[in-house]
Amino acid sequence: RDKEVELREQIRSILQARKDDEPGATDATAEAQASGSPETTTAPVPAAADGERTPMVTEEDIAHIVASWTGVPVQKLTESESAKLLNMEETLHQRLIGQDEAVKAVSRAIRRARVGLKNPNRPIASFIFSGPTGVGKTELTKSLAAYFFGSEEAMIRLDMSEFMERHTVSKLIGSPPGYVGFNEGGQLTEAVRRRPYTVVLFDEIEKAHPDVFNLLLQLLEDGRLTDSKGRTVDFKNTLIIMTSNIGSKVIEKGGGGLGFEFGGGDAEETQYNRIRSLVNEELKQYFRPEFLNRLDEIIVFRQLSRDEVKEISEIMLKEVFARMLEKGISLSVTEAFKERLVDEGYNPSYGARPLRRAVMRLLEDSLAEEFLSGRIGEGDAAVVDVDADKQVVIRKQGVDLPAVPQLASV
Repeated sequence: RDKEVELREQIRSILQARKDDEPGATDATAEAQASGSPETTTAPVPAAADGERTPMVTEEDIAHIVASWTGVPVQKLTESESAKLLNMEETLHQRLIGQDEAVKAVSRAIRRARVGLKNPNRPIASFIFSGPTGVGKTELTKSLAAYFFGSEEAMIRLDMSEFMERHTVSKLIGSPPGYVGFNEGGQLTEAVRRRPYTVVLFDEIEKAHPDVFNLLLQLLEDGRLTDSKGRTVDFKNTLIIMTSNIGSKVIEKGGGGLGFEFGGGDAEETQYNRIRSLVNEELKQYFRPEFLNRLDEIIVFRQLSRDEVKEISEIMLKEVFARMLEKGISLSVTEAFKERLVDEGYNPSYGARPLRRAVMRLLEDSLAEEFLSGRIGEGDAAVVDVDADKQVVIRKQGVDLPAVPQLASV
């Protein structure tokens, strides 16, 4: 009932906008279309008494409304959207630094799905993201949810460490009749049944019980699962992503080994291809062939370089700047502070996660103390710098505030 009322209101607003552009349109026509039957909105456009054509709601208008509700692009491809899809890599790289191979692979899959070339009986796409921690696997998943379904909230995240035992598998599709939790439905099937257009993330898939993979075989091949109540749940409009840390040791070592030395102009590409080959071999040892063959692509993430971590720090700093701007404080940082941030936040083994902690400790904690002490407030402009002793200093309107004591890094 609420959706019906909302639909009528949106139709009225569309008609009102067109009526303003076309003086001959009448209020009666708008009311008739907003409250009438489907035939009313698709009938030939009538002429008003003065010969002007009255505004009509088109199929494209309804598609636009449905897309705004579901976050799914149901409209026909326009030239602007075609250009956007062709430049999808650039859009994803605004959030994800590096990982060119991963971004290109998922972009190809999204383009196939949007144009209508994907297998209609399978999910939109299915991937394994393999790589060490903190290199962007989850961030790329969130970016895909926001790009394809319109919101980061269009994501179901399942931590496979919770499904390591045989009896926990029933939590995915629901408990059998007569067992506790039967009426609650499955964590996976119920979530997709309520929101069929979504990204499904299976985090650390290697930790799942083997029975979970039996369910995934059906999901990946047929695009559907049957829950404990006998209802068929459609997965054809979902993006399936599984993350894994298998192969992390190979990636950390750079794919090198006794007797291997990379040189020449294509050294980096050669090294990545070898790493990918070694990671694929490890995956084949762990997962069954019929499972890996049903995936669209296995994507190996690189380790982050120091320059890439510095680019990520720029994104994190902009987030802090935006939050401070909401409090009426204009904030900026010096290059010296950025270098201190990267020095403390860069760790090849842990990716960008230490950087997030460094931003919290060096910047956010310092700002919180200055804000609570009243030394900076609404309407102020502040610059964050480091002194000769590498201590964080916050300067306000040309006034040097005392250095903020720093805790030792862990």
